[in-house]
Parts: sequence; structure tokens; C-alpha cells
Amino acid sequence: MASLKDMRVRIAATKATQKITKAMQMVAASKLRRAQAAAESARPYAERMDRVLGNIAASVAGLDSAPPLLRGTGADQTHLLIVCTAERGLCGAFNSAIVRLAREHANRLASEGKTVKILCVGRKGFEQLRRNYEKQIVEVIELRGVRQLGFVQADMVAAKILKLFDDGGFDIATLFFSRFKSVIAQIPTAQQIIPPVFEADAANGAAASYEYEPEEVDILAELLPRNIAVQVFRALLENAASEQGARMSAMDNATRNAGEMIRKQTITYNRTRQAMITKELIEIISGAEAL
Repeated sequence: MASLKDMRVRIAATKATQKITKAMQMVAASKLRRAQAAAESARPYAERMDRVLGNIAASVAGLDSAPPLLRGTGADQTHLLIVCTAERGLCGAFNSAIVRLAREHANRLASEGKTVKILCVGRKGFEQLRRNYEKQIVEVIELRGVRQLGFVQADMVAAKILKLFDDGGFDIATLFFSRFKSVIAQIPTAQQIIPPVFEADAANGAAASYEYEPEEVDILAELLPRNIAVQVFRALLENAASEQGARMSAMDNATRNAGEMIRKQTITYNRTRQAMITKELIEIISGAEAL
């Protein structure tokens, strides 16, 4: 059995841990407000751009003059998985859920005889995926040290994706991230961005007819690369909000668990101390009676 001193040290260590987790919960809560506002502000633009491109793409579907980013390479052999995760841990199952979805997708493609390449955006995703897919990882992009996510980071990631596509490095690209729903709910999401898959209503187009100036092909050639950067930026913002929400929940649970541990340790300490006092009293009384 541990001594009273060991129990006091253990209780003090648990209380110090509780203070840390409580502080991290408060920091995550303050960061969550800004991250959630940024993610929600980016959604309308990204969704509207997706609908506009879907309407324009429906008018040039099947044409040989359609941009390569729209029609793809015509093959389905090499797949690029862009896995966006966080740079830090202590956020519950946030990183693991994204990696799990990407791993399931990669295993399914491998079972079908496809070639899988992985582009990791975030250190935590790389640390988990390199155990089984180290040879398939083509590059790791770390965003550590970035105080506030901006479009410049998304544009950098999009530029690397477009360069790989221009060099013939893959046929289909899929983006993996976690869509923020609430503090306790983050939804791992897979979105194909090359060639883009538009929603049904966007692809069918509106009932009204439009005349475009310049031509549809020219508009798509200009907007499709920007759309990739926009979708990556949206994924990074969604990830940032989901990360803070998951960390807030994880640290709240950790604080509660630390409180429960302190309560149990204190009860054990008091019982042990009382038992030792009772034992000493019995020894004193027994000695006095023997005299």
C-alpha cells in the first residue's frame, strides 16, 4: 500500500493536471468562437461557387474542349488523397477520425488494384499514416507556427496539387477533412475535387438559360484552379473549428475525470490516515493496559 506521502503527492499531481486541462478548455473555447465564425463565413462562398461551376460545367459536359480539371485524365488508376489534420493532439478523436476515413478509402482502392498517393496537410495525419503508407506519402505540408489561417496557405496547397496533376501524378484527387457541426459533433468528410463532383441541383443547372462572356470554357479554365484553392481553404477552416471544438470537449472530459480521481484519492487517503491513527491508538491503549 502506498504511504500517506505518496498519496499526497499523487493528489497534488492530479490537481495540477486538472488545472492544466481546465486552462486548455478555456483557451479552446475562446479560439472556437473565431474559428467557428470563419468556417461559417466561408461556407456560402464555397457552396455558391460550387453551384455556379456546376451550372457552367453542365453546358460543356462531354466536349473535348472542356478543361482537363473538369473532364479529368480519362483514367481511374492513380488516386491522390489530400488528408487534412491538425498540427497538435489532445483533441480527442478528431485526427483519428479523419485518418480512419482516409485509411478505409485507401484500403478500398488498393483492394481494387488502384495506385494510392497521399498528400498530408498537418503533422498528426502524417504520424498516423506513415506506419502503413510511408511509401505512398508524396509530401507533408506542416502549418505549424501559423497564427491565423489565411487563403495564402490554401493557395500553397492548391498549387502543389495542380502541379502534381499537370505532371501526370494522379487521375483523381479526394480531399479529407472534418466538417464542423457543433462542439460535440464533427463529421469526417471526403470530397472529390479533381475532377470535381458537383451536387445534383448544381449539375442539372437552373431552368433559365444564360449567355456567358467570355465562353464557358474560358470561364472554367480560370475558375476551376481557384475553386480547388477555395475548397482547400474551406476544409482548413472547417478543420480549425472542429479541432477547437474537439479539444474543448476532450479537455472538459479530462477535467471532470481529474475531479473524480481527486475525490477517490482523497477518500482513500482519509481512510488510510484514519486506519493508521486507529492502529496507533490501539497500540497505545494496549501498552497502557499491559502496564
